[in-house]
Formats: sequence, structure tokens, C-alpha cells
Amino acid sequence: MSTRIITQTDTLRGELTVPADKSVSHRSIMLGALASGTSVVRNFLRAEDPISTMNAFRMLGIDIRDSGSEVIIKGKGIRGLAEPANIIDCGNSGTTMRLLAGVLAGQPFFSVMTGDDSLRQRPMARVIDPLRAMGADISARCSGKYAPIAIRGTALKPTDFALPIASAQVKSCILLAGLGIDGTVTVTEPEKTRDHSERMLSAMGADIAVDGLRVSLKGGRELQPFELTVPSDFSSAAFFIAAALIAPNASVTIRGVGVNPTRTGMLDILASMGASVVLENARTVSGEPVADIVCTTAPGLRAVTLGKREVARAIDEFPILCILASQAEGTTVIRGAKELRVKESDRIAAMAEGLKRMGAQVEEFEDGIAVTGKAALTGTEIESRHDHRIAMAFAVAGLIADGETAIRHASCADISFPGFYELLGGLTR
Repeated sequence: MSTRIITQTDTLRGELTVPADKSVSHRSIMLGALASGTSVVRNFLRAEDPISTMNAFRMLGIDIRDSGSEVIIKGKGIRGLAEPANIIDCGNSGTTMRLLAGVLAGQPFFSVMTGDDSLRQRPMARVIDPLRAMGADISARCSGKYAPIAIRGTALKPTDFALPIASAQVKSCILLAGLGIDGTVTVTEPEKTRDHSERMLSAMGADIAVDGLRVSLKGGRELQPFELTVPSDFSSAAFFIAAALIAPNASVTIRGVGVNPTRTGMLDILASMGASVVLENARTVSGEPVADIVCTTAPGLRAVTLGKREVARAIDEFPILCILASQAEGTTVIRGAKELRVKESDRIAAMAEGLKRMGAQVEEFEDGIAVTGKAALTGTEIESRHDHRIAMAFAVAGLIADGETAIRHASCADISFPGFYELLGGLTR
């Protein structure tokens, strides 16, 4: 068991670059493998989750070489994957399992996917049900709810699917399944979710159209290989943005962060809270908007009320938003977030429990949380529940808490952010 001790700081200053975007890194491997030719990816996120995707496609017969400076993927086309000789282990990565289900459903072979204890408890019916509607032959534990998932590939048919919940993973799964069909798949979202798949597919020559919340893809067109530089991950930068807002005497610049508008809902929330976060040097890198983010101490944060739409645009930032809420004047209420019950951990329960232990006033709902500020936080022992975003959120809280904050199972941060604690510590010196 790894434990990290975080102590209160009197300043937070410096410049840094956070790791590459996890969502884009996953998709670069998947789409590179399905392209007809060799793709090159620079600034790939070498964290546990994207590595699970890389290993999965190696098992499917794709030659992927990592030189350290770039990843070279020798794609074999939409129908070029090979039957795996063993069960595909997706580790802790829900993105790997859910998107790969779409890829495998139309392949002419048998495959099985599993994952660690956490992943085997995360809901998979949300991808299995639409794939079955397309004609997929899929079996899974507990009547199709949980991994392991067994797929006997078959010819899929067109579908027009309305998502019951906003999920970029489910949307991407259906689009990937549609690449090889004779016809069109259409996905309609209840709220706009991250659009990395749509951007990459369009750049690779897929016949894809986006009309508001409706995305359509006509199958059968080969994908062209690409060269891609992955921007830094906004969800990783969010922890340092929040740390700079609540730490005393803070001034932090985060270089080269992806600011795709489907990912930066937190910036709109922060503006509503009265925080001043500045984007500088805006540019486009490999089709994704990128900027440097400059943030300083914001002593006048105010509470906000967030609903389903705001949550959908900042789903990964929920844990760190709860920490910010504890330092805002008034009571912040977040509802419409039931999806957070089935992430790597029950993030609503994890944040409520940890904040209460640190002395904050918290009310927990089935679909959200209410946090009252401004709370004088006290260092304590925090159980991360093996959830990388919970561990990192409470490490930020530890910077302003009286005494020591001990994060149990802290190494889970490596799932998305290797070196997180060292970067955070470097800003306090």
C-alpha cells in the first residue's frame, strides 16, 4: 500500500506541463490500428490506462513501436485485426473496454475482454445493449451487465441510437462499430460530450457528420493514417488550476493544455464562481485547440448550483470541483451526477466522506452533493478507493489543510498522471 503525506503550503508558484491527454491517447492507438498505413503519435500518455489500450491492440496483431519520443502504429485497416490468442486484459480502463467492444463487435473472430476488480464492477450494458441492437453477438456476466465480455464477431447493421445518458465512451463505441458496416450509424446525445473521436475520424477521411447533438457515420470507407501530437490533458491540468486558486500567494502557468470546448466546462464553472483563469498563446495542434493556462489565488470564490448539463461538460472534474466548493462562500450544490456513482469508485460517496473527515459540511444526494464553504480543513487520513482523481483531489486539499493529509493507495494517480506528486511538490518550494 502506498501512502503520500501532503502538508500545508504558504505559496504555490511556477510553470509546468501536465501529461498528455488520456482520451486522445486512447483514440490515437485505436484509430491508428484501424487506419490503412503507418501513423505516428507524439507526446503519447505513457500511463496505465493508455498502455492497456496499446497492449490490447498488440494482442490483436498490430505492430506498435514506442521509441520514447514517438509511437509508431502500423495500421492494417478496418478489417485487418487478428483473433487474440488469449483474453484481453483492459486493466482499470473503462475507455479501453467500452470502445474496444465497438471495434471487436464487427470483426470476424471470437474475443474476450476482462479487467481488474474495479473495472469488472463498472456497468457495461450501456455499450452492450446498443451493440446488440446492431446485431452484435455479445455475452457478459450478470445477464450482460459486467465484464468479462465475450464477443463473437458478426456483420453489424445500421442503427439510429438515442443515448439515455451523456457518454463519450458509448458514443465512440457505436461510431467505431459503424466503421465496417454497410450503411449509417447515428447517435443522438442528451448533452454534448467530448468530441475527440469525431475530430479524429473526420481528419482520417471517415464519412462523418455532426449536427448539434446528432452524429452520423457512414461505414465502409478506409481510414487514412495520420501524424498527431497529443495536447496536454485538461482534466490533469484541472488539479493545478484548482490548487492555484485556493493556495495562498499562488501564480501557476500550465503550458500547452488542450482546451477543446467539449472538455473545458470547468472553466465556465470557475467564471461563475468568480475565479480569473487566463488562456494565453492560443493555437491549434493536430486539430485540437491548445493554450497556456495562467491562474492565481482567488480569495473571493462564491458558491454555484450545477445541474446535469454542467456535470456532463465537467464529469472528470467533479472531485476537484468539490474541493473548490469547500473554499467558496456559500453552499455549492451539484445535482444530475448519478453517473459518478459508477466511475473508478463511487466518486460522490468518496468526496463526501473525505471532505467530512477534513471538517467540511457536506450533504450527499443520490445524484450529487452539497458542499458548504468556507471550510477550515484539517489534515487527516484519506482513502483514495484506488481512484486516481480522488487521490489527486485530496492531495490538492492537503495543501491548504492544517497539519498532515495522508493519501492511502496514492500510487493510483499513475493511472492517468505519472509524476503528479512530484510536480505538485515542486510548486511549493
